[in-house]
Amino acid sequence: MMILKTLLPLLATALSLLVVDIIFPGVNLATFPAALIAAASIGIVNGAVKPVVQVLSLPVNIVTLGGFSLIVNGLCFWLSSIAVPGFQVTGILSFLLGPVILSFVNTLLTNYFVERYPEANLE
Repeated sequence: MMILKTLLPLLATALSLLVVDIIFPGVNLATFPAALIAAASIGIVNGAVKPVVQVLSLPVNIVTLGGFSLIVNGLCFWLSSIAVPGFQVTGILSFLLGPVILSFVNTLLTNYFVERYPEANLE
């Protein structure tokens, strides 16, 4: 069960990245293994780097009424692409909207996995 709890979110993020790759020409994934590694990289960046950047950018985020969060998410998305060979993010549209579509599709897939595999306890 612990393996499912770890692998299903990783799989959901990798599949979501493939959807983003299809939607945005500026997001390029070479292979499915690159998508899996990119999913892990996004998780690490979102867990380690994003909280620090959010705290540092809090005044700007308050002034922009949260709009700067799109920039922070895009920055984390782009940082992950730098760390993973076979994953590339180019263009402002991919930088800003790629993480939004990624989150949306990831939420749908995670909800599917929660319903399909309740024993994994993903919630």
